Amino acid sequence: MTDADRTEYQDGKAHGHEDSREAVRRTLGVPDLSLVVLIGATGSGKSTFAARHFKPTEVLSSDFCRGLVSDDENDQSVSADAFDVLHFIAGKRLAAGRLTVVDATNVQSEARAQLVRLAREHDVLPVAIVLDVPEQVCAERNATREDRAGIPRRVIQRHQRELRRSLRHLEREGFRKVHILRGQAEVAAAEVVLERRFNDLRHLTGPFDIIGDIHGCRSELETLLGRLGYALERDELGRAVDAVHPQGRTAVFVGDLVDRGPDSPGVLRLVMGMVGSGHALCVSGNHENKLGRYLKGRKVQHTHGLAETVAQLEGEDEAFRAEAGTFVQGLVSHYVLDGGGLVVCHAGLPEKYHGRTSGRVRSFAMYGDTTGETDEFGLPVRYPWAEDYRGRAAVVYGHTPTPRATWLNNTICLDTGCVFGGAMTALRWPERELVDVAAERVWYEPAKPLATEAPGGADGRPLDLDDVAGRRIVETRQMGRLAVREENAAAALEVMSRFAIDPRLLPYLPPTMAPCATSKGQTRDGGGDEGFLEHPAEAFAGYRADGVREVVCEEKHMGSRAVVLVCRDESVAGERFGVPKGVSGALYTRTGRPFFDDPETTERILRRVGACVEEAGLWAELETDWLLLDAELMPWSLKATGLLRKQYAAVGAASGAAFPSVLGALEAAAARGVEVGPLLDRQRDRAADAAAFTEAYRRYCWRVGATEGATEGAAEEPAEGAAEGPASGADPAVAEPSGGLGDLEGVRLAPFQLLAVQGRSLAGLPHTEQLALIDRTVAAEGAVLSRDGAAPRDGARDRPGLLATTRRILVDTEDAASVAAGVRWWLELTAAGGEGMVVKPVQALVRTADGRLVQPGVKCRGREYLRIIYGPEYTRPENLKRLRVRHLGHKRSLALREYALGLEALDRLAEGEPLWRVHEAVFAVLALESEPVDPRL
Repeated sequence: MTDADRTEYQDGKAHGHEDSREAVRRTLGVPDLSLVVLIGATGSGKSTFAARHFKPTEVLSSDFCRGLVSDDENDQSVSADAFDVLHFIAGKRLAAGRLTVVDATNVQSEARAQLVRLAREHDVLPVAIVLDVPEQVCAERNATREDRAGIPRRVIQRHQRELRRSLRHLEREGFRKVHILRGQAEVAAAEVVLERRFNDLRHLTGPFDIIGDIHGCRSELETLLGRLGYALERDELGRAVDAVHPQGRTAVFVGDLVDRGPDSPGVLRLVMGMVGSGHALCVSGNHENKLGRYLKGRKVQHTHGLAETVAQLEGEDEAFRAEAGTFVQGLVSHYVLDGGGLVVCHAGLPEKYHGRTSGRVRSFAMYGDTTGETDEFGLPVRYPWAEDYRGRAAVVYGHTPTPRATWLNNTICLDTGCVFGGAMTALRWPERELVDVAAERVWYEPAKPLATEAPGGADGRPLDLDDVAGRRIVETRQMGRLAVREENAAAALEVMSRFAIDPRLLPYLPPTMAPCATSKGQTRDGGGDEGFLEHPAEAFAGYRADGVREVVCEEKHMGSRAVVLVCRDESVAGERFGVPKGVSGALYTRTGRPFFDDPETTERILRRVGACVEEAGLWAELETDWLLLDAELMPWSLKATGLLRKQYAAVGAASGAAFPSVLGALEAAAARGVEVGPLLDRQRDRAADAAAFTEAYRRYCWRVGATEGATEGAAEEPAEGAAEGPASGADPAVAEPSGGLGDLEGVRLAPFQLLAVQGRSLAGLPHTEQLALIDRTVAAEGAVLSRDGAAPRDGARDRPGLLATTRRILVDTEDAASVAAGVRWWLELTAAGGEGMVVKPVQALVRTADGRLVQPGVKCRGREYLRIIYGPEYTRPENLKRLRVRHLGHKRSLALREYALGLEALDRLAEGEPLWRVHEAVFAVLALESEPVDPRL
């Protein structure tokens, strides 16, 4: 109870009539995350008060919980069970960070004690609101309620007596705020105002410059601020008293401003000035906490550098010491910033404590936690909380000196031991750039050497099964929260754990791609019913309906989807991705598997790509030492040999064995005058379809490697042994590749998108700009081959070398002539044996007018290629009619969800987030691939 409350209460008691006084409007401050306990006798109006000032979902009524348990809100025999239910729900709400109001009499200290404990368990403030209404008023209200009319008067009197005994002790019981309302008028005049917690600065979005432990190193602090772009302001004595950034950035200090170093007063003067002028924020470190107790006259030991600070403060006047005392005593334990995405504290903070308010939270934020052990230097062993951290918010802290600042599980320690001769480090947010200055000298000898075992140092803990097991929710910037089912996660875990490459080299998996809307088979400008299942006109119409005018049509290479991570050299791969010597990147499939069992083949391809990037000048232009590319690796037979031999070639061999004899027999019967004309025609059509099927898949198969050589006619040779029947499945066009390749002859890599480089995702770059950069890389291969003396072999397909160009055409979806040109280009492409094309908006990350994410691309496959997918006879009218009933909704949804997850992985990679955060999104893409969907789509 406040002094004003006590005085007002005594005055009211002296007059004997609490309702006789004129009501004064009262504002009741309630923290926006707290446990509000309403206290008052039955009939005092608690439920009415709660309904007027709080949301219905925020109020937990003991009467309602009795009803849940017994179907009778007045059944006092179930009160114990009802309060168990109430406490359980309240605990769940508080754990979720929700304001919770308990509507019960709460006049007994035992009942209130349970609620205070509940608040403390969840590190929120307990707040008491007392409704002290006269006995007569309570009795009259109960009499008007059918369910309360029979309550004896003595019950109200007992509640009033217990309330009177409680009023003077509520603060002592643990309530951090106590509001007492006396009489009906005062209750009616009250207004509840939610107060933002001191640590809740989510509305501040920066940009910020977060500065690690200073420990009295004023000179290094001034240098660091200068390097960050701040202009120092000095007083008449030349002392730095403020610093302003011309772009409005805000400095944030993680505490430990004082002790050990040469000028703690100078650091305090500068930081206090910056905080006072609104140019900085500061949280409390353990050294500020100790200094504050000393300045208040408390008895503290002058150890760990406090003696130096006390001596330095003796040279300052009393006014400065008083100001410093007020400043350090007013510092909060931590700040939640930037929409909840950033937490700054001194010693670190687990997610469950973010934004909470309690002594336990303050202690952890300033001192961290220890294992209870001591090391060989006699210092406590700190518990490595950061190794277990899995929170969404980035936690930036100090306290534990480490040789260098590194990210670990979305946390980073900025204490790089400046006072011990190390450096003073700052983190630019949201850029996630580190800026540091070296210490001018060793100002204080450390008790032990700086160790990489400190949280945030070295490599941290490996990926954890708990990161991906079970049902998961992944937050994405493009589509919000996306769910991964438990059964899909299990399937992905099987693939990832048994077959995938090193997860450090697996920062991205490409999404599936939906086909364009199904063609209705109507007559087109080309004339006649062409019988297409997929046609570009549907793709153009679909994007036009979404408001996308300009699209790019890219040749769809018939290969296998490949992701290429290429580093400038092995040292970059080792330093950035933590992989062993001899590895300069990765080449993997869309399910994360390595393309080649032979590492040397992979390295040979990566070296070629890296040399072309160097020749094109992209390393310097993009200011990066690594690139992530989306590409197609050809031929298809290079990785799909099993599928080709067991499924496609077997069908071709069977038809080659069966149809010649069938046709021969029917032709002989027709020659004898037997009426078999319709049957013979049907079988001839079937044979032609089977031959077209074989021709279709053979276009995408050729031999690779120098041993056999790649010849232009390899894919067109007739199948040997076809007469042996389908069991052999033999087809020389389907070459069985070895684990490695003698050289890269016949192998083609067609990059079509630059995904990310060091420090930024390029997924938002327009596709025309993407392809222009890739064209330069492809064109540079000729110079690389000439320089290395590697002339192309005879018979090489398409063009010399490894890299292949992606042909394309731009189409205006609102221009009929442009659409017609796009259709003609597709017809020519597929008539020449091409698979088809992918149609994409030129601008990336396009949304519809109502905010929906537009498909990033749709595939439009050629008539003959689809013969491989749907079978030799799919073009027959009766089959096409059935196949046109395709349900694309699930496939389109899957494509968009995987796309959003892939973008999230790229953003996290570019921002330098820890591996588990990147891998969370990557794993989710693979998990979604387990969702049941028609594999032909």
